[in-house]
Amino acid sequence: MPMTPSDPKQLCRHLGYTFVDARLLEQALRHSSFANEQPGDPLQSNERLEFLGDAVINLVVGHLLMEENPTLPEGALSRMRAALVNEKRLAAIARSIQLGDHITLGKGERQGMGQKKNSILSDALEALIAAVYMDGGFEVAFAVAAGLFAGALKDLFEKAVNQDFKTQLQEMVQDGSRRVPEYSVVGEQGPDHEKTFQVQLRVRGQTVEGAGRSKKIAEQDAARKALEILDPS
Repeated sequence: MPMTPSDPKQLCRHLGYTFVDARLLEQALRHSSFANEQPGDPLQSNERLEFLGDAVINLVVGHLLMEENPTLPEGALSRMRAALVNEKRLAAIARSIQLGDHITLGKGERQGMGQKKNSILSDALEALIAAVYMDGGFEVAFAVAAGLFAGALKDLFEKAVNQDFKTQLQEMVQDGSRRVPEYSVVGEQGPDHEKTFQVQLRVRGQTVEGAGRSKKIAEQDAARKALEILDPS
């Protein structure tokens, strides 16, 4: 028998979503080690859902990154997305909703504490998002995934802000003179709760603009662009 010590309703509360078709939830939580132990039983493991969930998560996270970082180039966005959807990060999110308590494992994996393995947790999270997508549609899956990744996105944005491009630029342009990079706010867009700032930076004859959800982020974005121009290596 599968070992599921926690009520699936608890998991649904973590997701903020209740399944119409409970069979999709059951499949998302069914590891191949359990399905393979059922001779003659047509139970499907969560592997096909995992495949679909990977695509849904990449789309959702990519959308959120582009929305939050309107000026970042493709390469930077790709690196940020990779940092958010890797196995370790997905497993951490799975642990935050106690997903391991609900995964149906075979005897060997149960004995080996498979519910704590990063690979099993990350795969189950992908399958779970796919199950939400198939049960409730993309808008619902988007909302659920966005909620699950909110903390990880916040951490990533804070790290990006703290990556001090302004200091790097200041150190680069110091040449014994007192001339320093000059930042000025040249525009604001959007409502107060979702405002985007545009900042202009003048340095060494170059003028670049940055954008962000705060003046600090916009200044950092402008400094990053200036560094790419002045020191393309």
